[in-house]
Amino acid sequence: MAKILYADDEIKYRRLLELFLKNQGHQILTASNGEELLALFSDHPDTDLVILDIMMPVMNGIETCTVLRGMSSVPILMLTALGEIKDEVEGLEVGADDYIAKPFSNEKLIARVAALLRRKQIQEVESLNVDGVTFHEQNNEVTINNQNCILTQKEFTLFKVLVMNKDQVMLRDTLLNKIWGYSYEGDPRTLDTHIKSLRSKIGVQGECIKTARGKGYFYRSQK
Repeated sequence: MAKILYADDEIKYRRLLELFLKNQGHQILTASNGEELLALFSDHPDTDLVILDIMMPVMNGIETCTVLRGMSSVPILMLTALGEIKDEVEGLEVGADDYIAKPFSNEKLIARVAALLRRKQIQEVESLNVDGVTFHEQNNEVTINNQNCILTQKEFTLFKVLVMNKDQVMLRDTLLNKIWGYSYEGDPRTLDTHIKSLRSKIGVQGECIKTARGKGYFYRSQK
């Protein structure tokens, strides 16, 4: 059973998601805006997943996601309006792990939630060191040249896949399938957005992530 926090100003969606997720055995706590959700998160630091609607009064989903990312690597799923690609991209840029467009089926929601929770639960007892980069599975943290950096789940997995396949071009479709864990239906620029964010967070090491034009990305160490 996972503890899930969900913020949405539409009571219809709050009731639907609460029903769907409780039927899956999860505990769900709801809020009507971002401020209320942050208060809930403060009281429940052991939260396993946060679901945020983008369009909310008082504090919207983008603002709430930004604040959460400053304090935690908890998985964040954003709810966007159908076809609002700018909202999807902005959510990913501030640290969301995934998004789903309204209206959605309960099957699709449950699949996205399950995928995020599975990735959170994959932990290793020992840290993994690859090519001078130490991956700390438990908190999505990497250590590079004695500098620590906390990433989102998807950024962490993306970086790990690239480093472990050093000098090998990883095709865009391959990365989308490996990182998202399902047949991806959203904006293909999602991958580019994550690469841009990852490069920015890991500093000079970001220069090791190369673009294979028209194909995908690869990692080449500075050694």
